[in-house]
Amino acid sequence: MGRALWILSLVAAVALQAEDWPQWRGKDRLGIWTETGILERFPDGGPKRVWSQPIANGYAGPAVAAGRVFVTDYRPTENRKGVERVLALSEATGETLWEKEWPVDYAGLQYPLGPRATPTVDAERVYVLGSMGDLFCLQAEDGAQLWHRNYQDDYAAELPTWGFVAAPLVDGPRLIALAGGSPDAKVVALDKMTGEEIWRAIDASSEPGYDPPMIVEAGGVRQLIIWHPTAVASLNPETGAVYWQQPFKIQAGLTVATPVHSKHGLLVSSFYNGSRMYRLLEDRPAAELIWKGNSDSEIDTDGLHALVTTPVVDGEYIYGIGSYGHLRCLDARTGARVWETLALTKENARWASGQIVRHEDRYFINNDRGELVIARFSPEGYEELDRVTLMRPTNPLRRRREFGAVHWTHPAYANRHMIMRNDEEIVRFSLER
Repeated sequence: MGRALWILSLVAAVALQAEDWPQWRGKDRLGIWTETGILERFPDGGPKRVWSQPIANGYAGPAVAAGRVFVTDYRPTENRKGVERVLALSEATGETLWEKEWPVDYAGLQYPLGPRATPTVDAERVYVLGSMGDLFCLQAEDGAQLWHRNYQDDYAAELPTWGFVAAPLVDGPRLIALAGGSPDAKVVALDKMTGEEIWRAIDASSEPGYDPPMIVEAGGVRQLIIWHPTAVASLNPETGAVYWQQPFKIQAGLTVATPVHSKHGLLVSSFYNGSRMYRLLEDRPAAELIWKGNSDSEIDTDGLHALVTTPVVDGEYIYGIGSYGHLRCLDARTGARVWETLALTKENARWASGQIVRHEDRYFINNDRGELVIARFSPEGYEELDRVTLMRPTNPLRRRREFGAVHWTHPAYANRHMIMRNDEEIVRFSLER
């Protein structure tokens, strides 16, 4: 009996180490994968393909929760008209459990190749955002629609250049969304059960940007961080009251990379305007600028000019991919550049990038060549542990690209597997040791 109980407790302990990936960048939007039992190197021939299913166009990565995979895509029908869709697949087999679709007209949308926002899963519900501002609350089990909003119709939002991108955030009873609406509805909080508005905040005299909302704890309170094209803002997530705003005018509205909170402060990084670090005060919700980059150029860059890639802060250093594909290390205390390399992306090309996820003392990076790289970063340099090609890049991009296309989709790391997609298929790979 004693041995049986020991075995059961051991199995339970192992099971507890497994985890879902229910939203953009996983738990708490941190881009950290905490599961154990993950391979150190790739096996010969690459990781095992557990299943694959055909899929249509889309930039949005998958979310994984309670045995289901949620992913969106788009099929053109006539000119710029088409159909957006969300699919729920079995995590174990890839079988389609249900799907829901809705018509769209991509007139005025740049890069008209499908939805951008990773679905957000909250218990029995999944929240799905389409490129044109359609926000759905669906039952995760069967896809039944619980409510629907459209940012353009309901909030008089103007279509951003690259569409509506920011995945909504569940916070207690609220769903917080970057709606870009008027009046004073750049960000809104909705009742997550009914879709009714709870509060709205920040005037919409500028674009909303593309950065998903996130929450940090600092100054004795929980702070909702909204990085929009004219400022970095902190709000009370329960009321929408603005705690503070730090002005930062972003060219072309390109607030894309998710802010990173660490012991050093709050880091934001943009393609044209570079990086800034803000100290979040300990005694009250307020912020002050610690350092900033000196360049407003995409080419003549002094620090880190991130776009697709969210940087990471590890100890005293920042690691991220800049405007032309260079992986750079910065001193988090000063913003000074320590080193740079093209070894990760392999291309000195505009918007060359990779999605960086931390696992223990190393990183898994999906670069835009369709490769999965395992590496370590340190102030001494870049150490590549292994690399494998997993997926053909299919997002068209003619600008100085070896393959004529890129792979910009963020994968999901869940239950010792990775799930990634392009414009042709969605695949589940085993990364179990």
